[in-house]
Order: sequence, then C-alpha cells, then structure tokens
Amino acid sequence: SLGCGAHPVAAHQGTMTRRSYDKELAYIERKDATMYEIKPGFVDNMRVPGRFYVNASLEKLLFDELRSYSRQTGITGGFVPAVKQIGNVAGLPGIVKYSIGLPDVHSGYGFAIGNIAALDMGNPEAVVSPGGVGFDINCGVRLIRTNLMEKDLEPVKERLTQSLFDHIPVGVGSQGIIPVKNNDLEEALQLGMDWSLREGYAWPEDKEHCEEFGRMLNADSSKVSARAKKRGLPQLGTLGAGNHYGEIQVVDEIYDTYAAKRMGIERKGQVCVMIHSGSRGLGHQVATDALVQMEAAMDRDKIKTNDRQLACARIQSREGQDYLAGMAAAANYAWVNRSSMTFLARQAFAKIFDQSPEDLDMHLIYDVSHNIAKMEEHLVDGQMKQLLVHRKGSTRAFPAHHPLIPVDYQMTGQPVLIGGTMGTCSYVLTGTEKGMRDTFGSTCHGAGRALSRNKSRNAIDYNDVISNLAAKGISVRVASPKLIMEEAPESYKDVSAVVDTCHDAGISSKAIKLRPVAVVKG
Repeated sequence: SLGCGAHPVAAHQGTMTRRSYDKELAYIERKDATMYEIKPGFVDNMRVPGRFYVNASLEKLLFDELRSYSRQTGITGGFVPAVKQIGNVAGLPGIVKYSIGLPDVHSGYGFAIGNIAALDMGNPEAVVSPGGVGFDINCGVRLIRTNLMEKDLEPVKERLTQSLFDHIPVGVGSQGIIPVKNNDLEEALQLGMDWSLREGYAWPEDKEHCEEFGRMLNADSSKVSARAKKRGLPQLGTLGAGNHYGEIQVVDEIYDTYAAKRMGIERKGQVCVMIHSGSRGLGHQVATDALVQMEAAMDRDKIKTNDRQLACARIQSREGQDYLAGMAAAANYAWVNRSSMTFLARQAFAKIFDQSPEDLDMHLIYDVSHNIAKMEEHLVDGQMKQLLVHRKGSTRAFPAHHPLIPVDYQMTGQPVLIGGTMGTCSYVLTGTEKGMRDTFGSTCHGAGRALSRNKSRNAIDYNDVISNLAAKGISVRVASPKLIMEEAPESYKDVSAVVDTCHDAGISSKAIKLRPVAVVKG
C-alpha cells in the first residue's frame, strides 16, 4: 500500500538547529550501490546509526527533501524529511543495530513510512511506539490465485469488475454487508481468522497462508476502547478509501519458476485477485487512544524523544502492554476484514463464471501485514535476542526454512506481496537470509508517496488519470472520484525501482510480476 499508515503530519516539535546541506551530507555515507548509512550526530541523541536503501533514481527525492529542509532557517515545527525521521527513530531507548529506511520510505507520523526499528525486549528501558506501527494497524495485502487465464476475462471483464464493486463495500463511510453484532466483533478481535473460519467466511487453507496464521494470540479486546469498537462495528468487511483497493491482475513475468509453482502460479496470463485494506476506523482509534496514554507515561517515566510524534512507553509498562494487546486485536480485525472481502470476491467470481470458488481454484497465496509490531527472535552481535520489531510501511520477509512460515513455502522463503499504485504493476517477492541478517527479515511494501495528497489533487487531472487507465485496458470502478488524483501513479515512486533496489540489495528476491486489468477503489 502506498502510504500505509498515512496520516496528516502534525507540526514537529523538536528544536533542531538547521545546518547547511553540505554539513548535513557529512553525516551520510554511501556504503554500497543500494545503501547509505547515517552517522550518529545527524540528529541529537542517536543511539545507533541509521541506514536507508535507495538506488540512483530514488535517492534524488530523499536528498532534495533534505536540501530544501536545510534551507529553511529559523523555522521550528513543520515538515520533517524522511532521513531526519530515520535519525530520530535511532534515538529511541532500547533500539538495536540500526534504524532502517527502505526504498519506498517517505515522511510519516513520527516514524517515516517504510521505517523499521527493532527494540530489545530484554532491556527494561526499551519502548514501543504507535508511530512505528501507523494509524492503519495491519494495513496489508493478500493475493488470491485462480485457474482462469486473461483470455477468459475478455468477454466478461466489465461485468466482473462491476460484480466485484457490487459485492465489496467500498468508500469512506462504507458499511459491511456481512452481519456483525457486538458479540461477533468481540470474538473477531480476540480470534482473528479463527472467527472467519468458524463463521464460514474463510477456508481452512487460508489460515495456513497468512502471516501469524491470521491471529495474534496476545490480543485482548478489553484493551480496545468503546469508541474504537463503535467505529469498527459497521466497517467490518469493507475496503475503505484512500490507497486501499481490490484488483484483478494477470501474471506478467515469472522470475523464479520454482517459487511461483509452489504458489500455484504456473504460467503468464494467469488471473489473480489482490485485496489491500486494513483495520479501518477501529485501528485508527486504537492508535489515537494509545498516543494520549503514552504522552502521560513519557512524563512519568521521564522518556525523552526528539519528536513529540514519537510518543512511546516502555514495553513492559502498563501502557506498553495495553497498546500491544489492543494493537494485536486491531490486527485480528484487519485479517477478519480481508477474509470477509475474500469471501465476497470469491462470490463475485463464482456468479460471473457460474462455477464454485473451489472449481475456480481461488486459493489464498499469502496475506502480509504492512503496519505492525511483532515480537521476534533475531541475531544481534552474535546473540539471539527477543526483539519488538516495528514495521511501518514494510513487510515481513522471512527466509526459507524459517519455522514461522507455512510448510508450502519452507523451500522458497515467505511470499512477500508488494502492491503497486493504481494502474501500475505489483510484485511477489520471497524472503532471503541476507534480509534476515540486515533488515530484521523485512523488505519494502509498495511504491511510497512522492507527492503529498494535497499536491496530487492540485497537480493531477481526474480525466487524464481515467483515460490513462483506459488506454492501458484497465477497467475502473471508484466510489470517490476526488481520491483518484491522490492515488494516481504520478503521486508515487516507481514501484519497479523500489522492488529492484530490494532485489539488488539482496534483502528480498523477485518471484512474480503482476499487471492490473481491473481496479475497484473507495
């Protein structure tokens, strides 16, 4: 997703002295063709270095942002460039190794979007920060395969796109059509995809092919406020707006035949469905509630950060534990949400092709989260440590033979789903050992914004966007036309450049490229 966790960037409160651009550059050192290191001193209080992965075409954006920032003398507050945010995160108590920015990194709330930080759970000072997860908790992507080929779509493509649009509730205030009462919501928050399975909205194999098997066990629905539940109740099973979408895609390239075969992708032209959505208003409220509680905890425990948006609490404090339990419940909500939409997408296909979803082989390839904090074991300085890995706008990418990935993918590494922007390609990657060592088993999540939503609305014309999509043969259904400009491909970095950088850096490996033929958006 493209600004997973996107949120208005409030005024930054640090009083950093502005240095000239040349002086800033003295702290940034190129390590290799795809990675730079940020040395301590770049911002105050850095406990570890920063790192960011870019190639020649992507680095210009980050450095231009820093250049214009360093020209603004005498200003406090306002916009903080992504590289400064990576530095600020490197100052969090308990952080280990590096604060890492991926090629799709762009400025976000506290943390940059595309920023990873791992905090040592064995260190009593270590913190958890909601800004490191994002407002759309467990915003994520799932990919469903079919046994259809592109030629099967030709006669029915418009009808199929309309059917998908009719089945899946989309748009800002969209309400779910799967009946959910208060008690169902409580159980969904607690059980995640186990609820979907029990209620008949998911297949048993779906759970197997989902990060965390679709359920975080530390979830506690009592740590989700009544207001969050009220917002979440009508929205379960809805796509939402912004960068969320449902897409019908076809396989455009296969880079790794063995990995593709394990995923059930046999040939070019095979039809897939990608669903990109998160925890809707419920997750947003969980994050907002936690930020308020954590500001008080910071005063009490005398925790200092460079930016008030990096509100945090010690992992072992009451506030830290409450947030992690509430975040896990919101993550479970998001998996139920994507499961409900998978059920609806299967129905839409079944109706148009007059075959059952089983006969159409509509199996889930995988479901990944792009905004989450996870307790994981990683090697740090030769020692295995329990870490709380914050992945905001980044994807878990575990290598082959890792115990937490499904049996089907033990030999290939975990599938990693990278959603493109509207009308551009998406990718499936696999996790690597190098990624496990260098980036805590993480890689990019999408294209990453290049223009702010406001700039996009002002600079891009609705009719141009629609005619460009039509010229590519892409059917479109949109609930809110003004959002089209915000999500136009021109608003984003080039997803292929982002993916190629991760591939060249060795932190994930390209397996499949998918091209959209139909888009449904909020």
